[in-house]
Amino acid sequence: MSMIRDLRAVVRPSSRVSLRKDTSPSSYDSTRDPATPSAVVDCAVYRDGARVQSGKPLTPQEAMRQVRRDGGFVWIGLHEPTQSEFAGIAGEFGLHPLAVEDAVQAHQRPKLERYDDSLFTVFKTIHYVEHDRLTANSEVVETGEVMCFTGRDFFITVRHGGQGSLRALRHRLQDDPELLAKGPSAVLHAIADHVVDGYIAVADAVQDDIDEVETEVFSPGRRGGVSRGVDSARIYQLKREVLEFKRAVAPLLRPMQLLSERPMRLIDPDIQKYFRDVADHLARVQEQVMAFDELLNSILQANLAQASVAQNEDMRKITAWAAIIAVPTMVCGVYGMNFDYMPETHWKFGYPVIMGITAAICLGIHRTLKRNGWL
Repeated sequence: MSMIRDLRAVVRPSSRVSLRKDTSPSSYDSTRDPATPSAVVDCAVYRDGARVQSGKPLTPQEAMRQVRRDGGFVWIGLHEPTQSEFAGIAGEFGLHPLAVEDAVQAHQRPKLERYDDSLFTVFKTIHYVEHDRLTANSEVVETGEVMCFTGRDFFITVRHGGQGSLRALRHRLQDDPELLAKGPSAVLHAIADHVVDGYIAVADAVQDDIDEVETEVFSPGRRGGVSRGVDSARIYQLKREVLEFKRAVAPLLRPMQLLSERPMRLIDPDIQKYFRDVADHLARVQEQVMAFDELLNSILQANLAQASVAQNEDMRKITAWAAIIAVPTMVCGVYGMNFDYMPETHWKFGYPVIMGITAAICLGIHRTLKRNGWL
């Protein structure tokens, strides 16, 4: 079991999962055999835990012939294959047509399905989009997909999206021959663990965005009890991104439970117990995402309530000033009428007295309204 003790160190490096895209081209692309489908990123045979070296890149058909003749398993990686590009591989490995259709079309829900002598697993990959400041149009998370076909002597990955490269993971697994000797199930666990590690890293980054918005909403530096720097559209946009995150995490719980609890012919018993750890981390991430959704609901409601309070306060101030202005307006309206016998119109001190009385009334109204909190 010494090999299994090192499982976590291989599939989960000590450093935090990178949030940046891996868009560097594969070395396999530059020397691809013309007969190989253009979607194939890498194709290799593994025997006794080591990659079998060959003089030239192998086609999937050549790799499978080697495996059937000498043993081991083949790992084929594809990126966004078309139906025609995948047809030959699907026929060579006897993949079920329904699974092939899902792998080519993408936009699938995370799931685990058993077809004859193979398992079909769908993972949603999540990438955090770096941004200087959250806006109403900010993209916070970007999703991709990794489909895995696990057989007795083959493992096929079909990747969709510009992120979620498995090249670094493949290299880490190749550095541990004892682990790779366990076969395709060890690769499936490594990918599941890699995907869930990505969820944890993205959840931490999203938490920072939510903390920033929450701080702005409830900041003490507000005018009229309302933060003027927070737009409800920003909160709603973040809530939509969290919802997309939840759609990737929640459906994967059941497949991870099945892989960790139900005995399967294609999953090595020594590897299966480590799926429990992946399921545990996934459950923790789901709790975080659910908490994010509830917290954003509360923040959005609080922000809308504050906006309503601010509008009420503005209306009270407008009403208060309208009441004050009504007094001189009334007096001026009365003395603007063209009557000969208006009171005090011919008195020397009539004008200043009327103006003084008007000012006194306005001042009294102002002090009353200010004492009652209207101004």
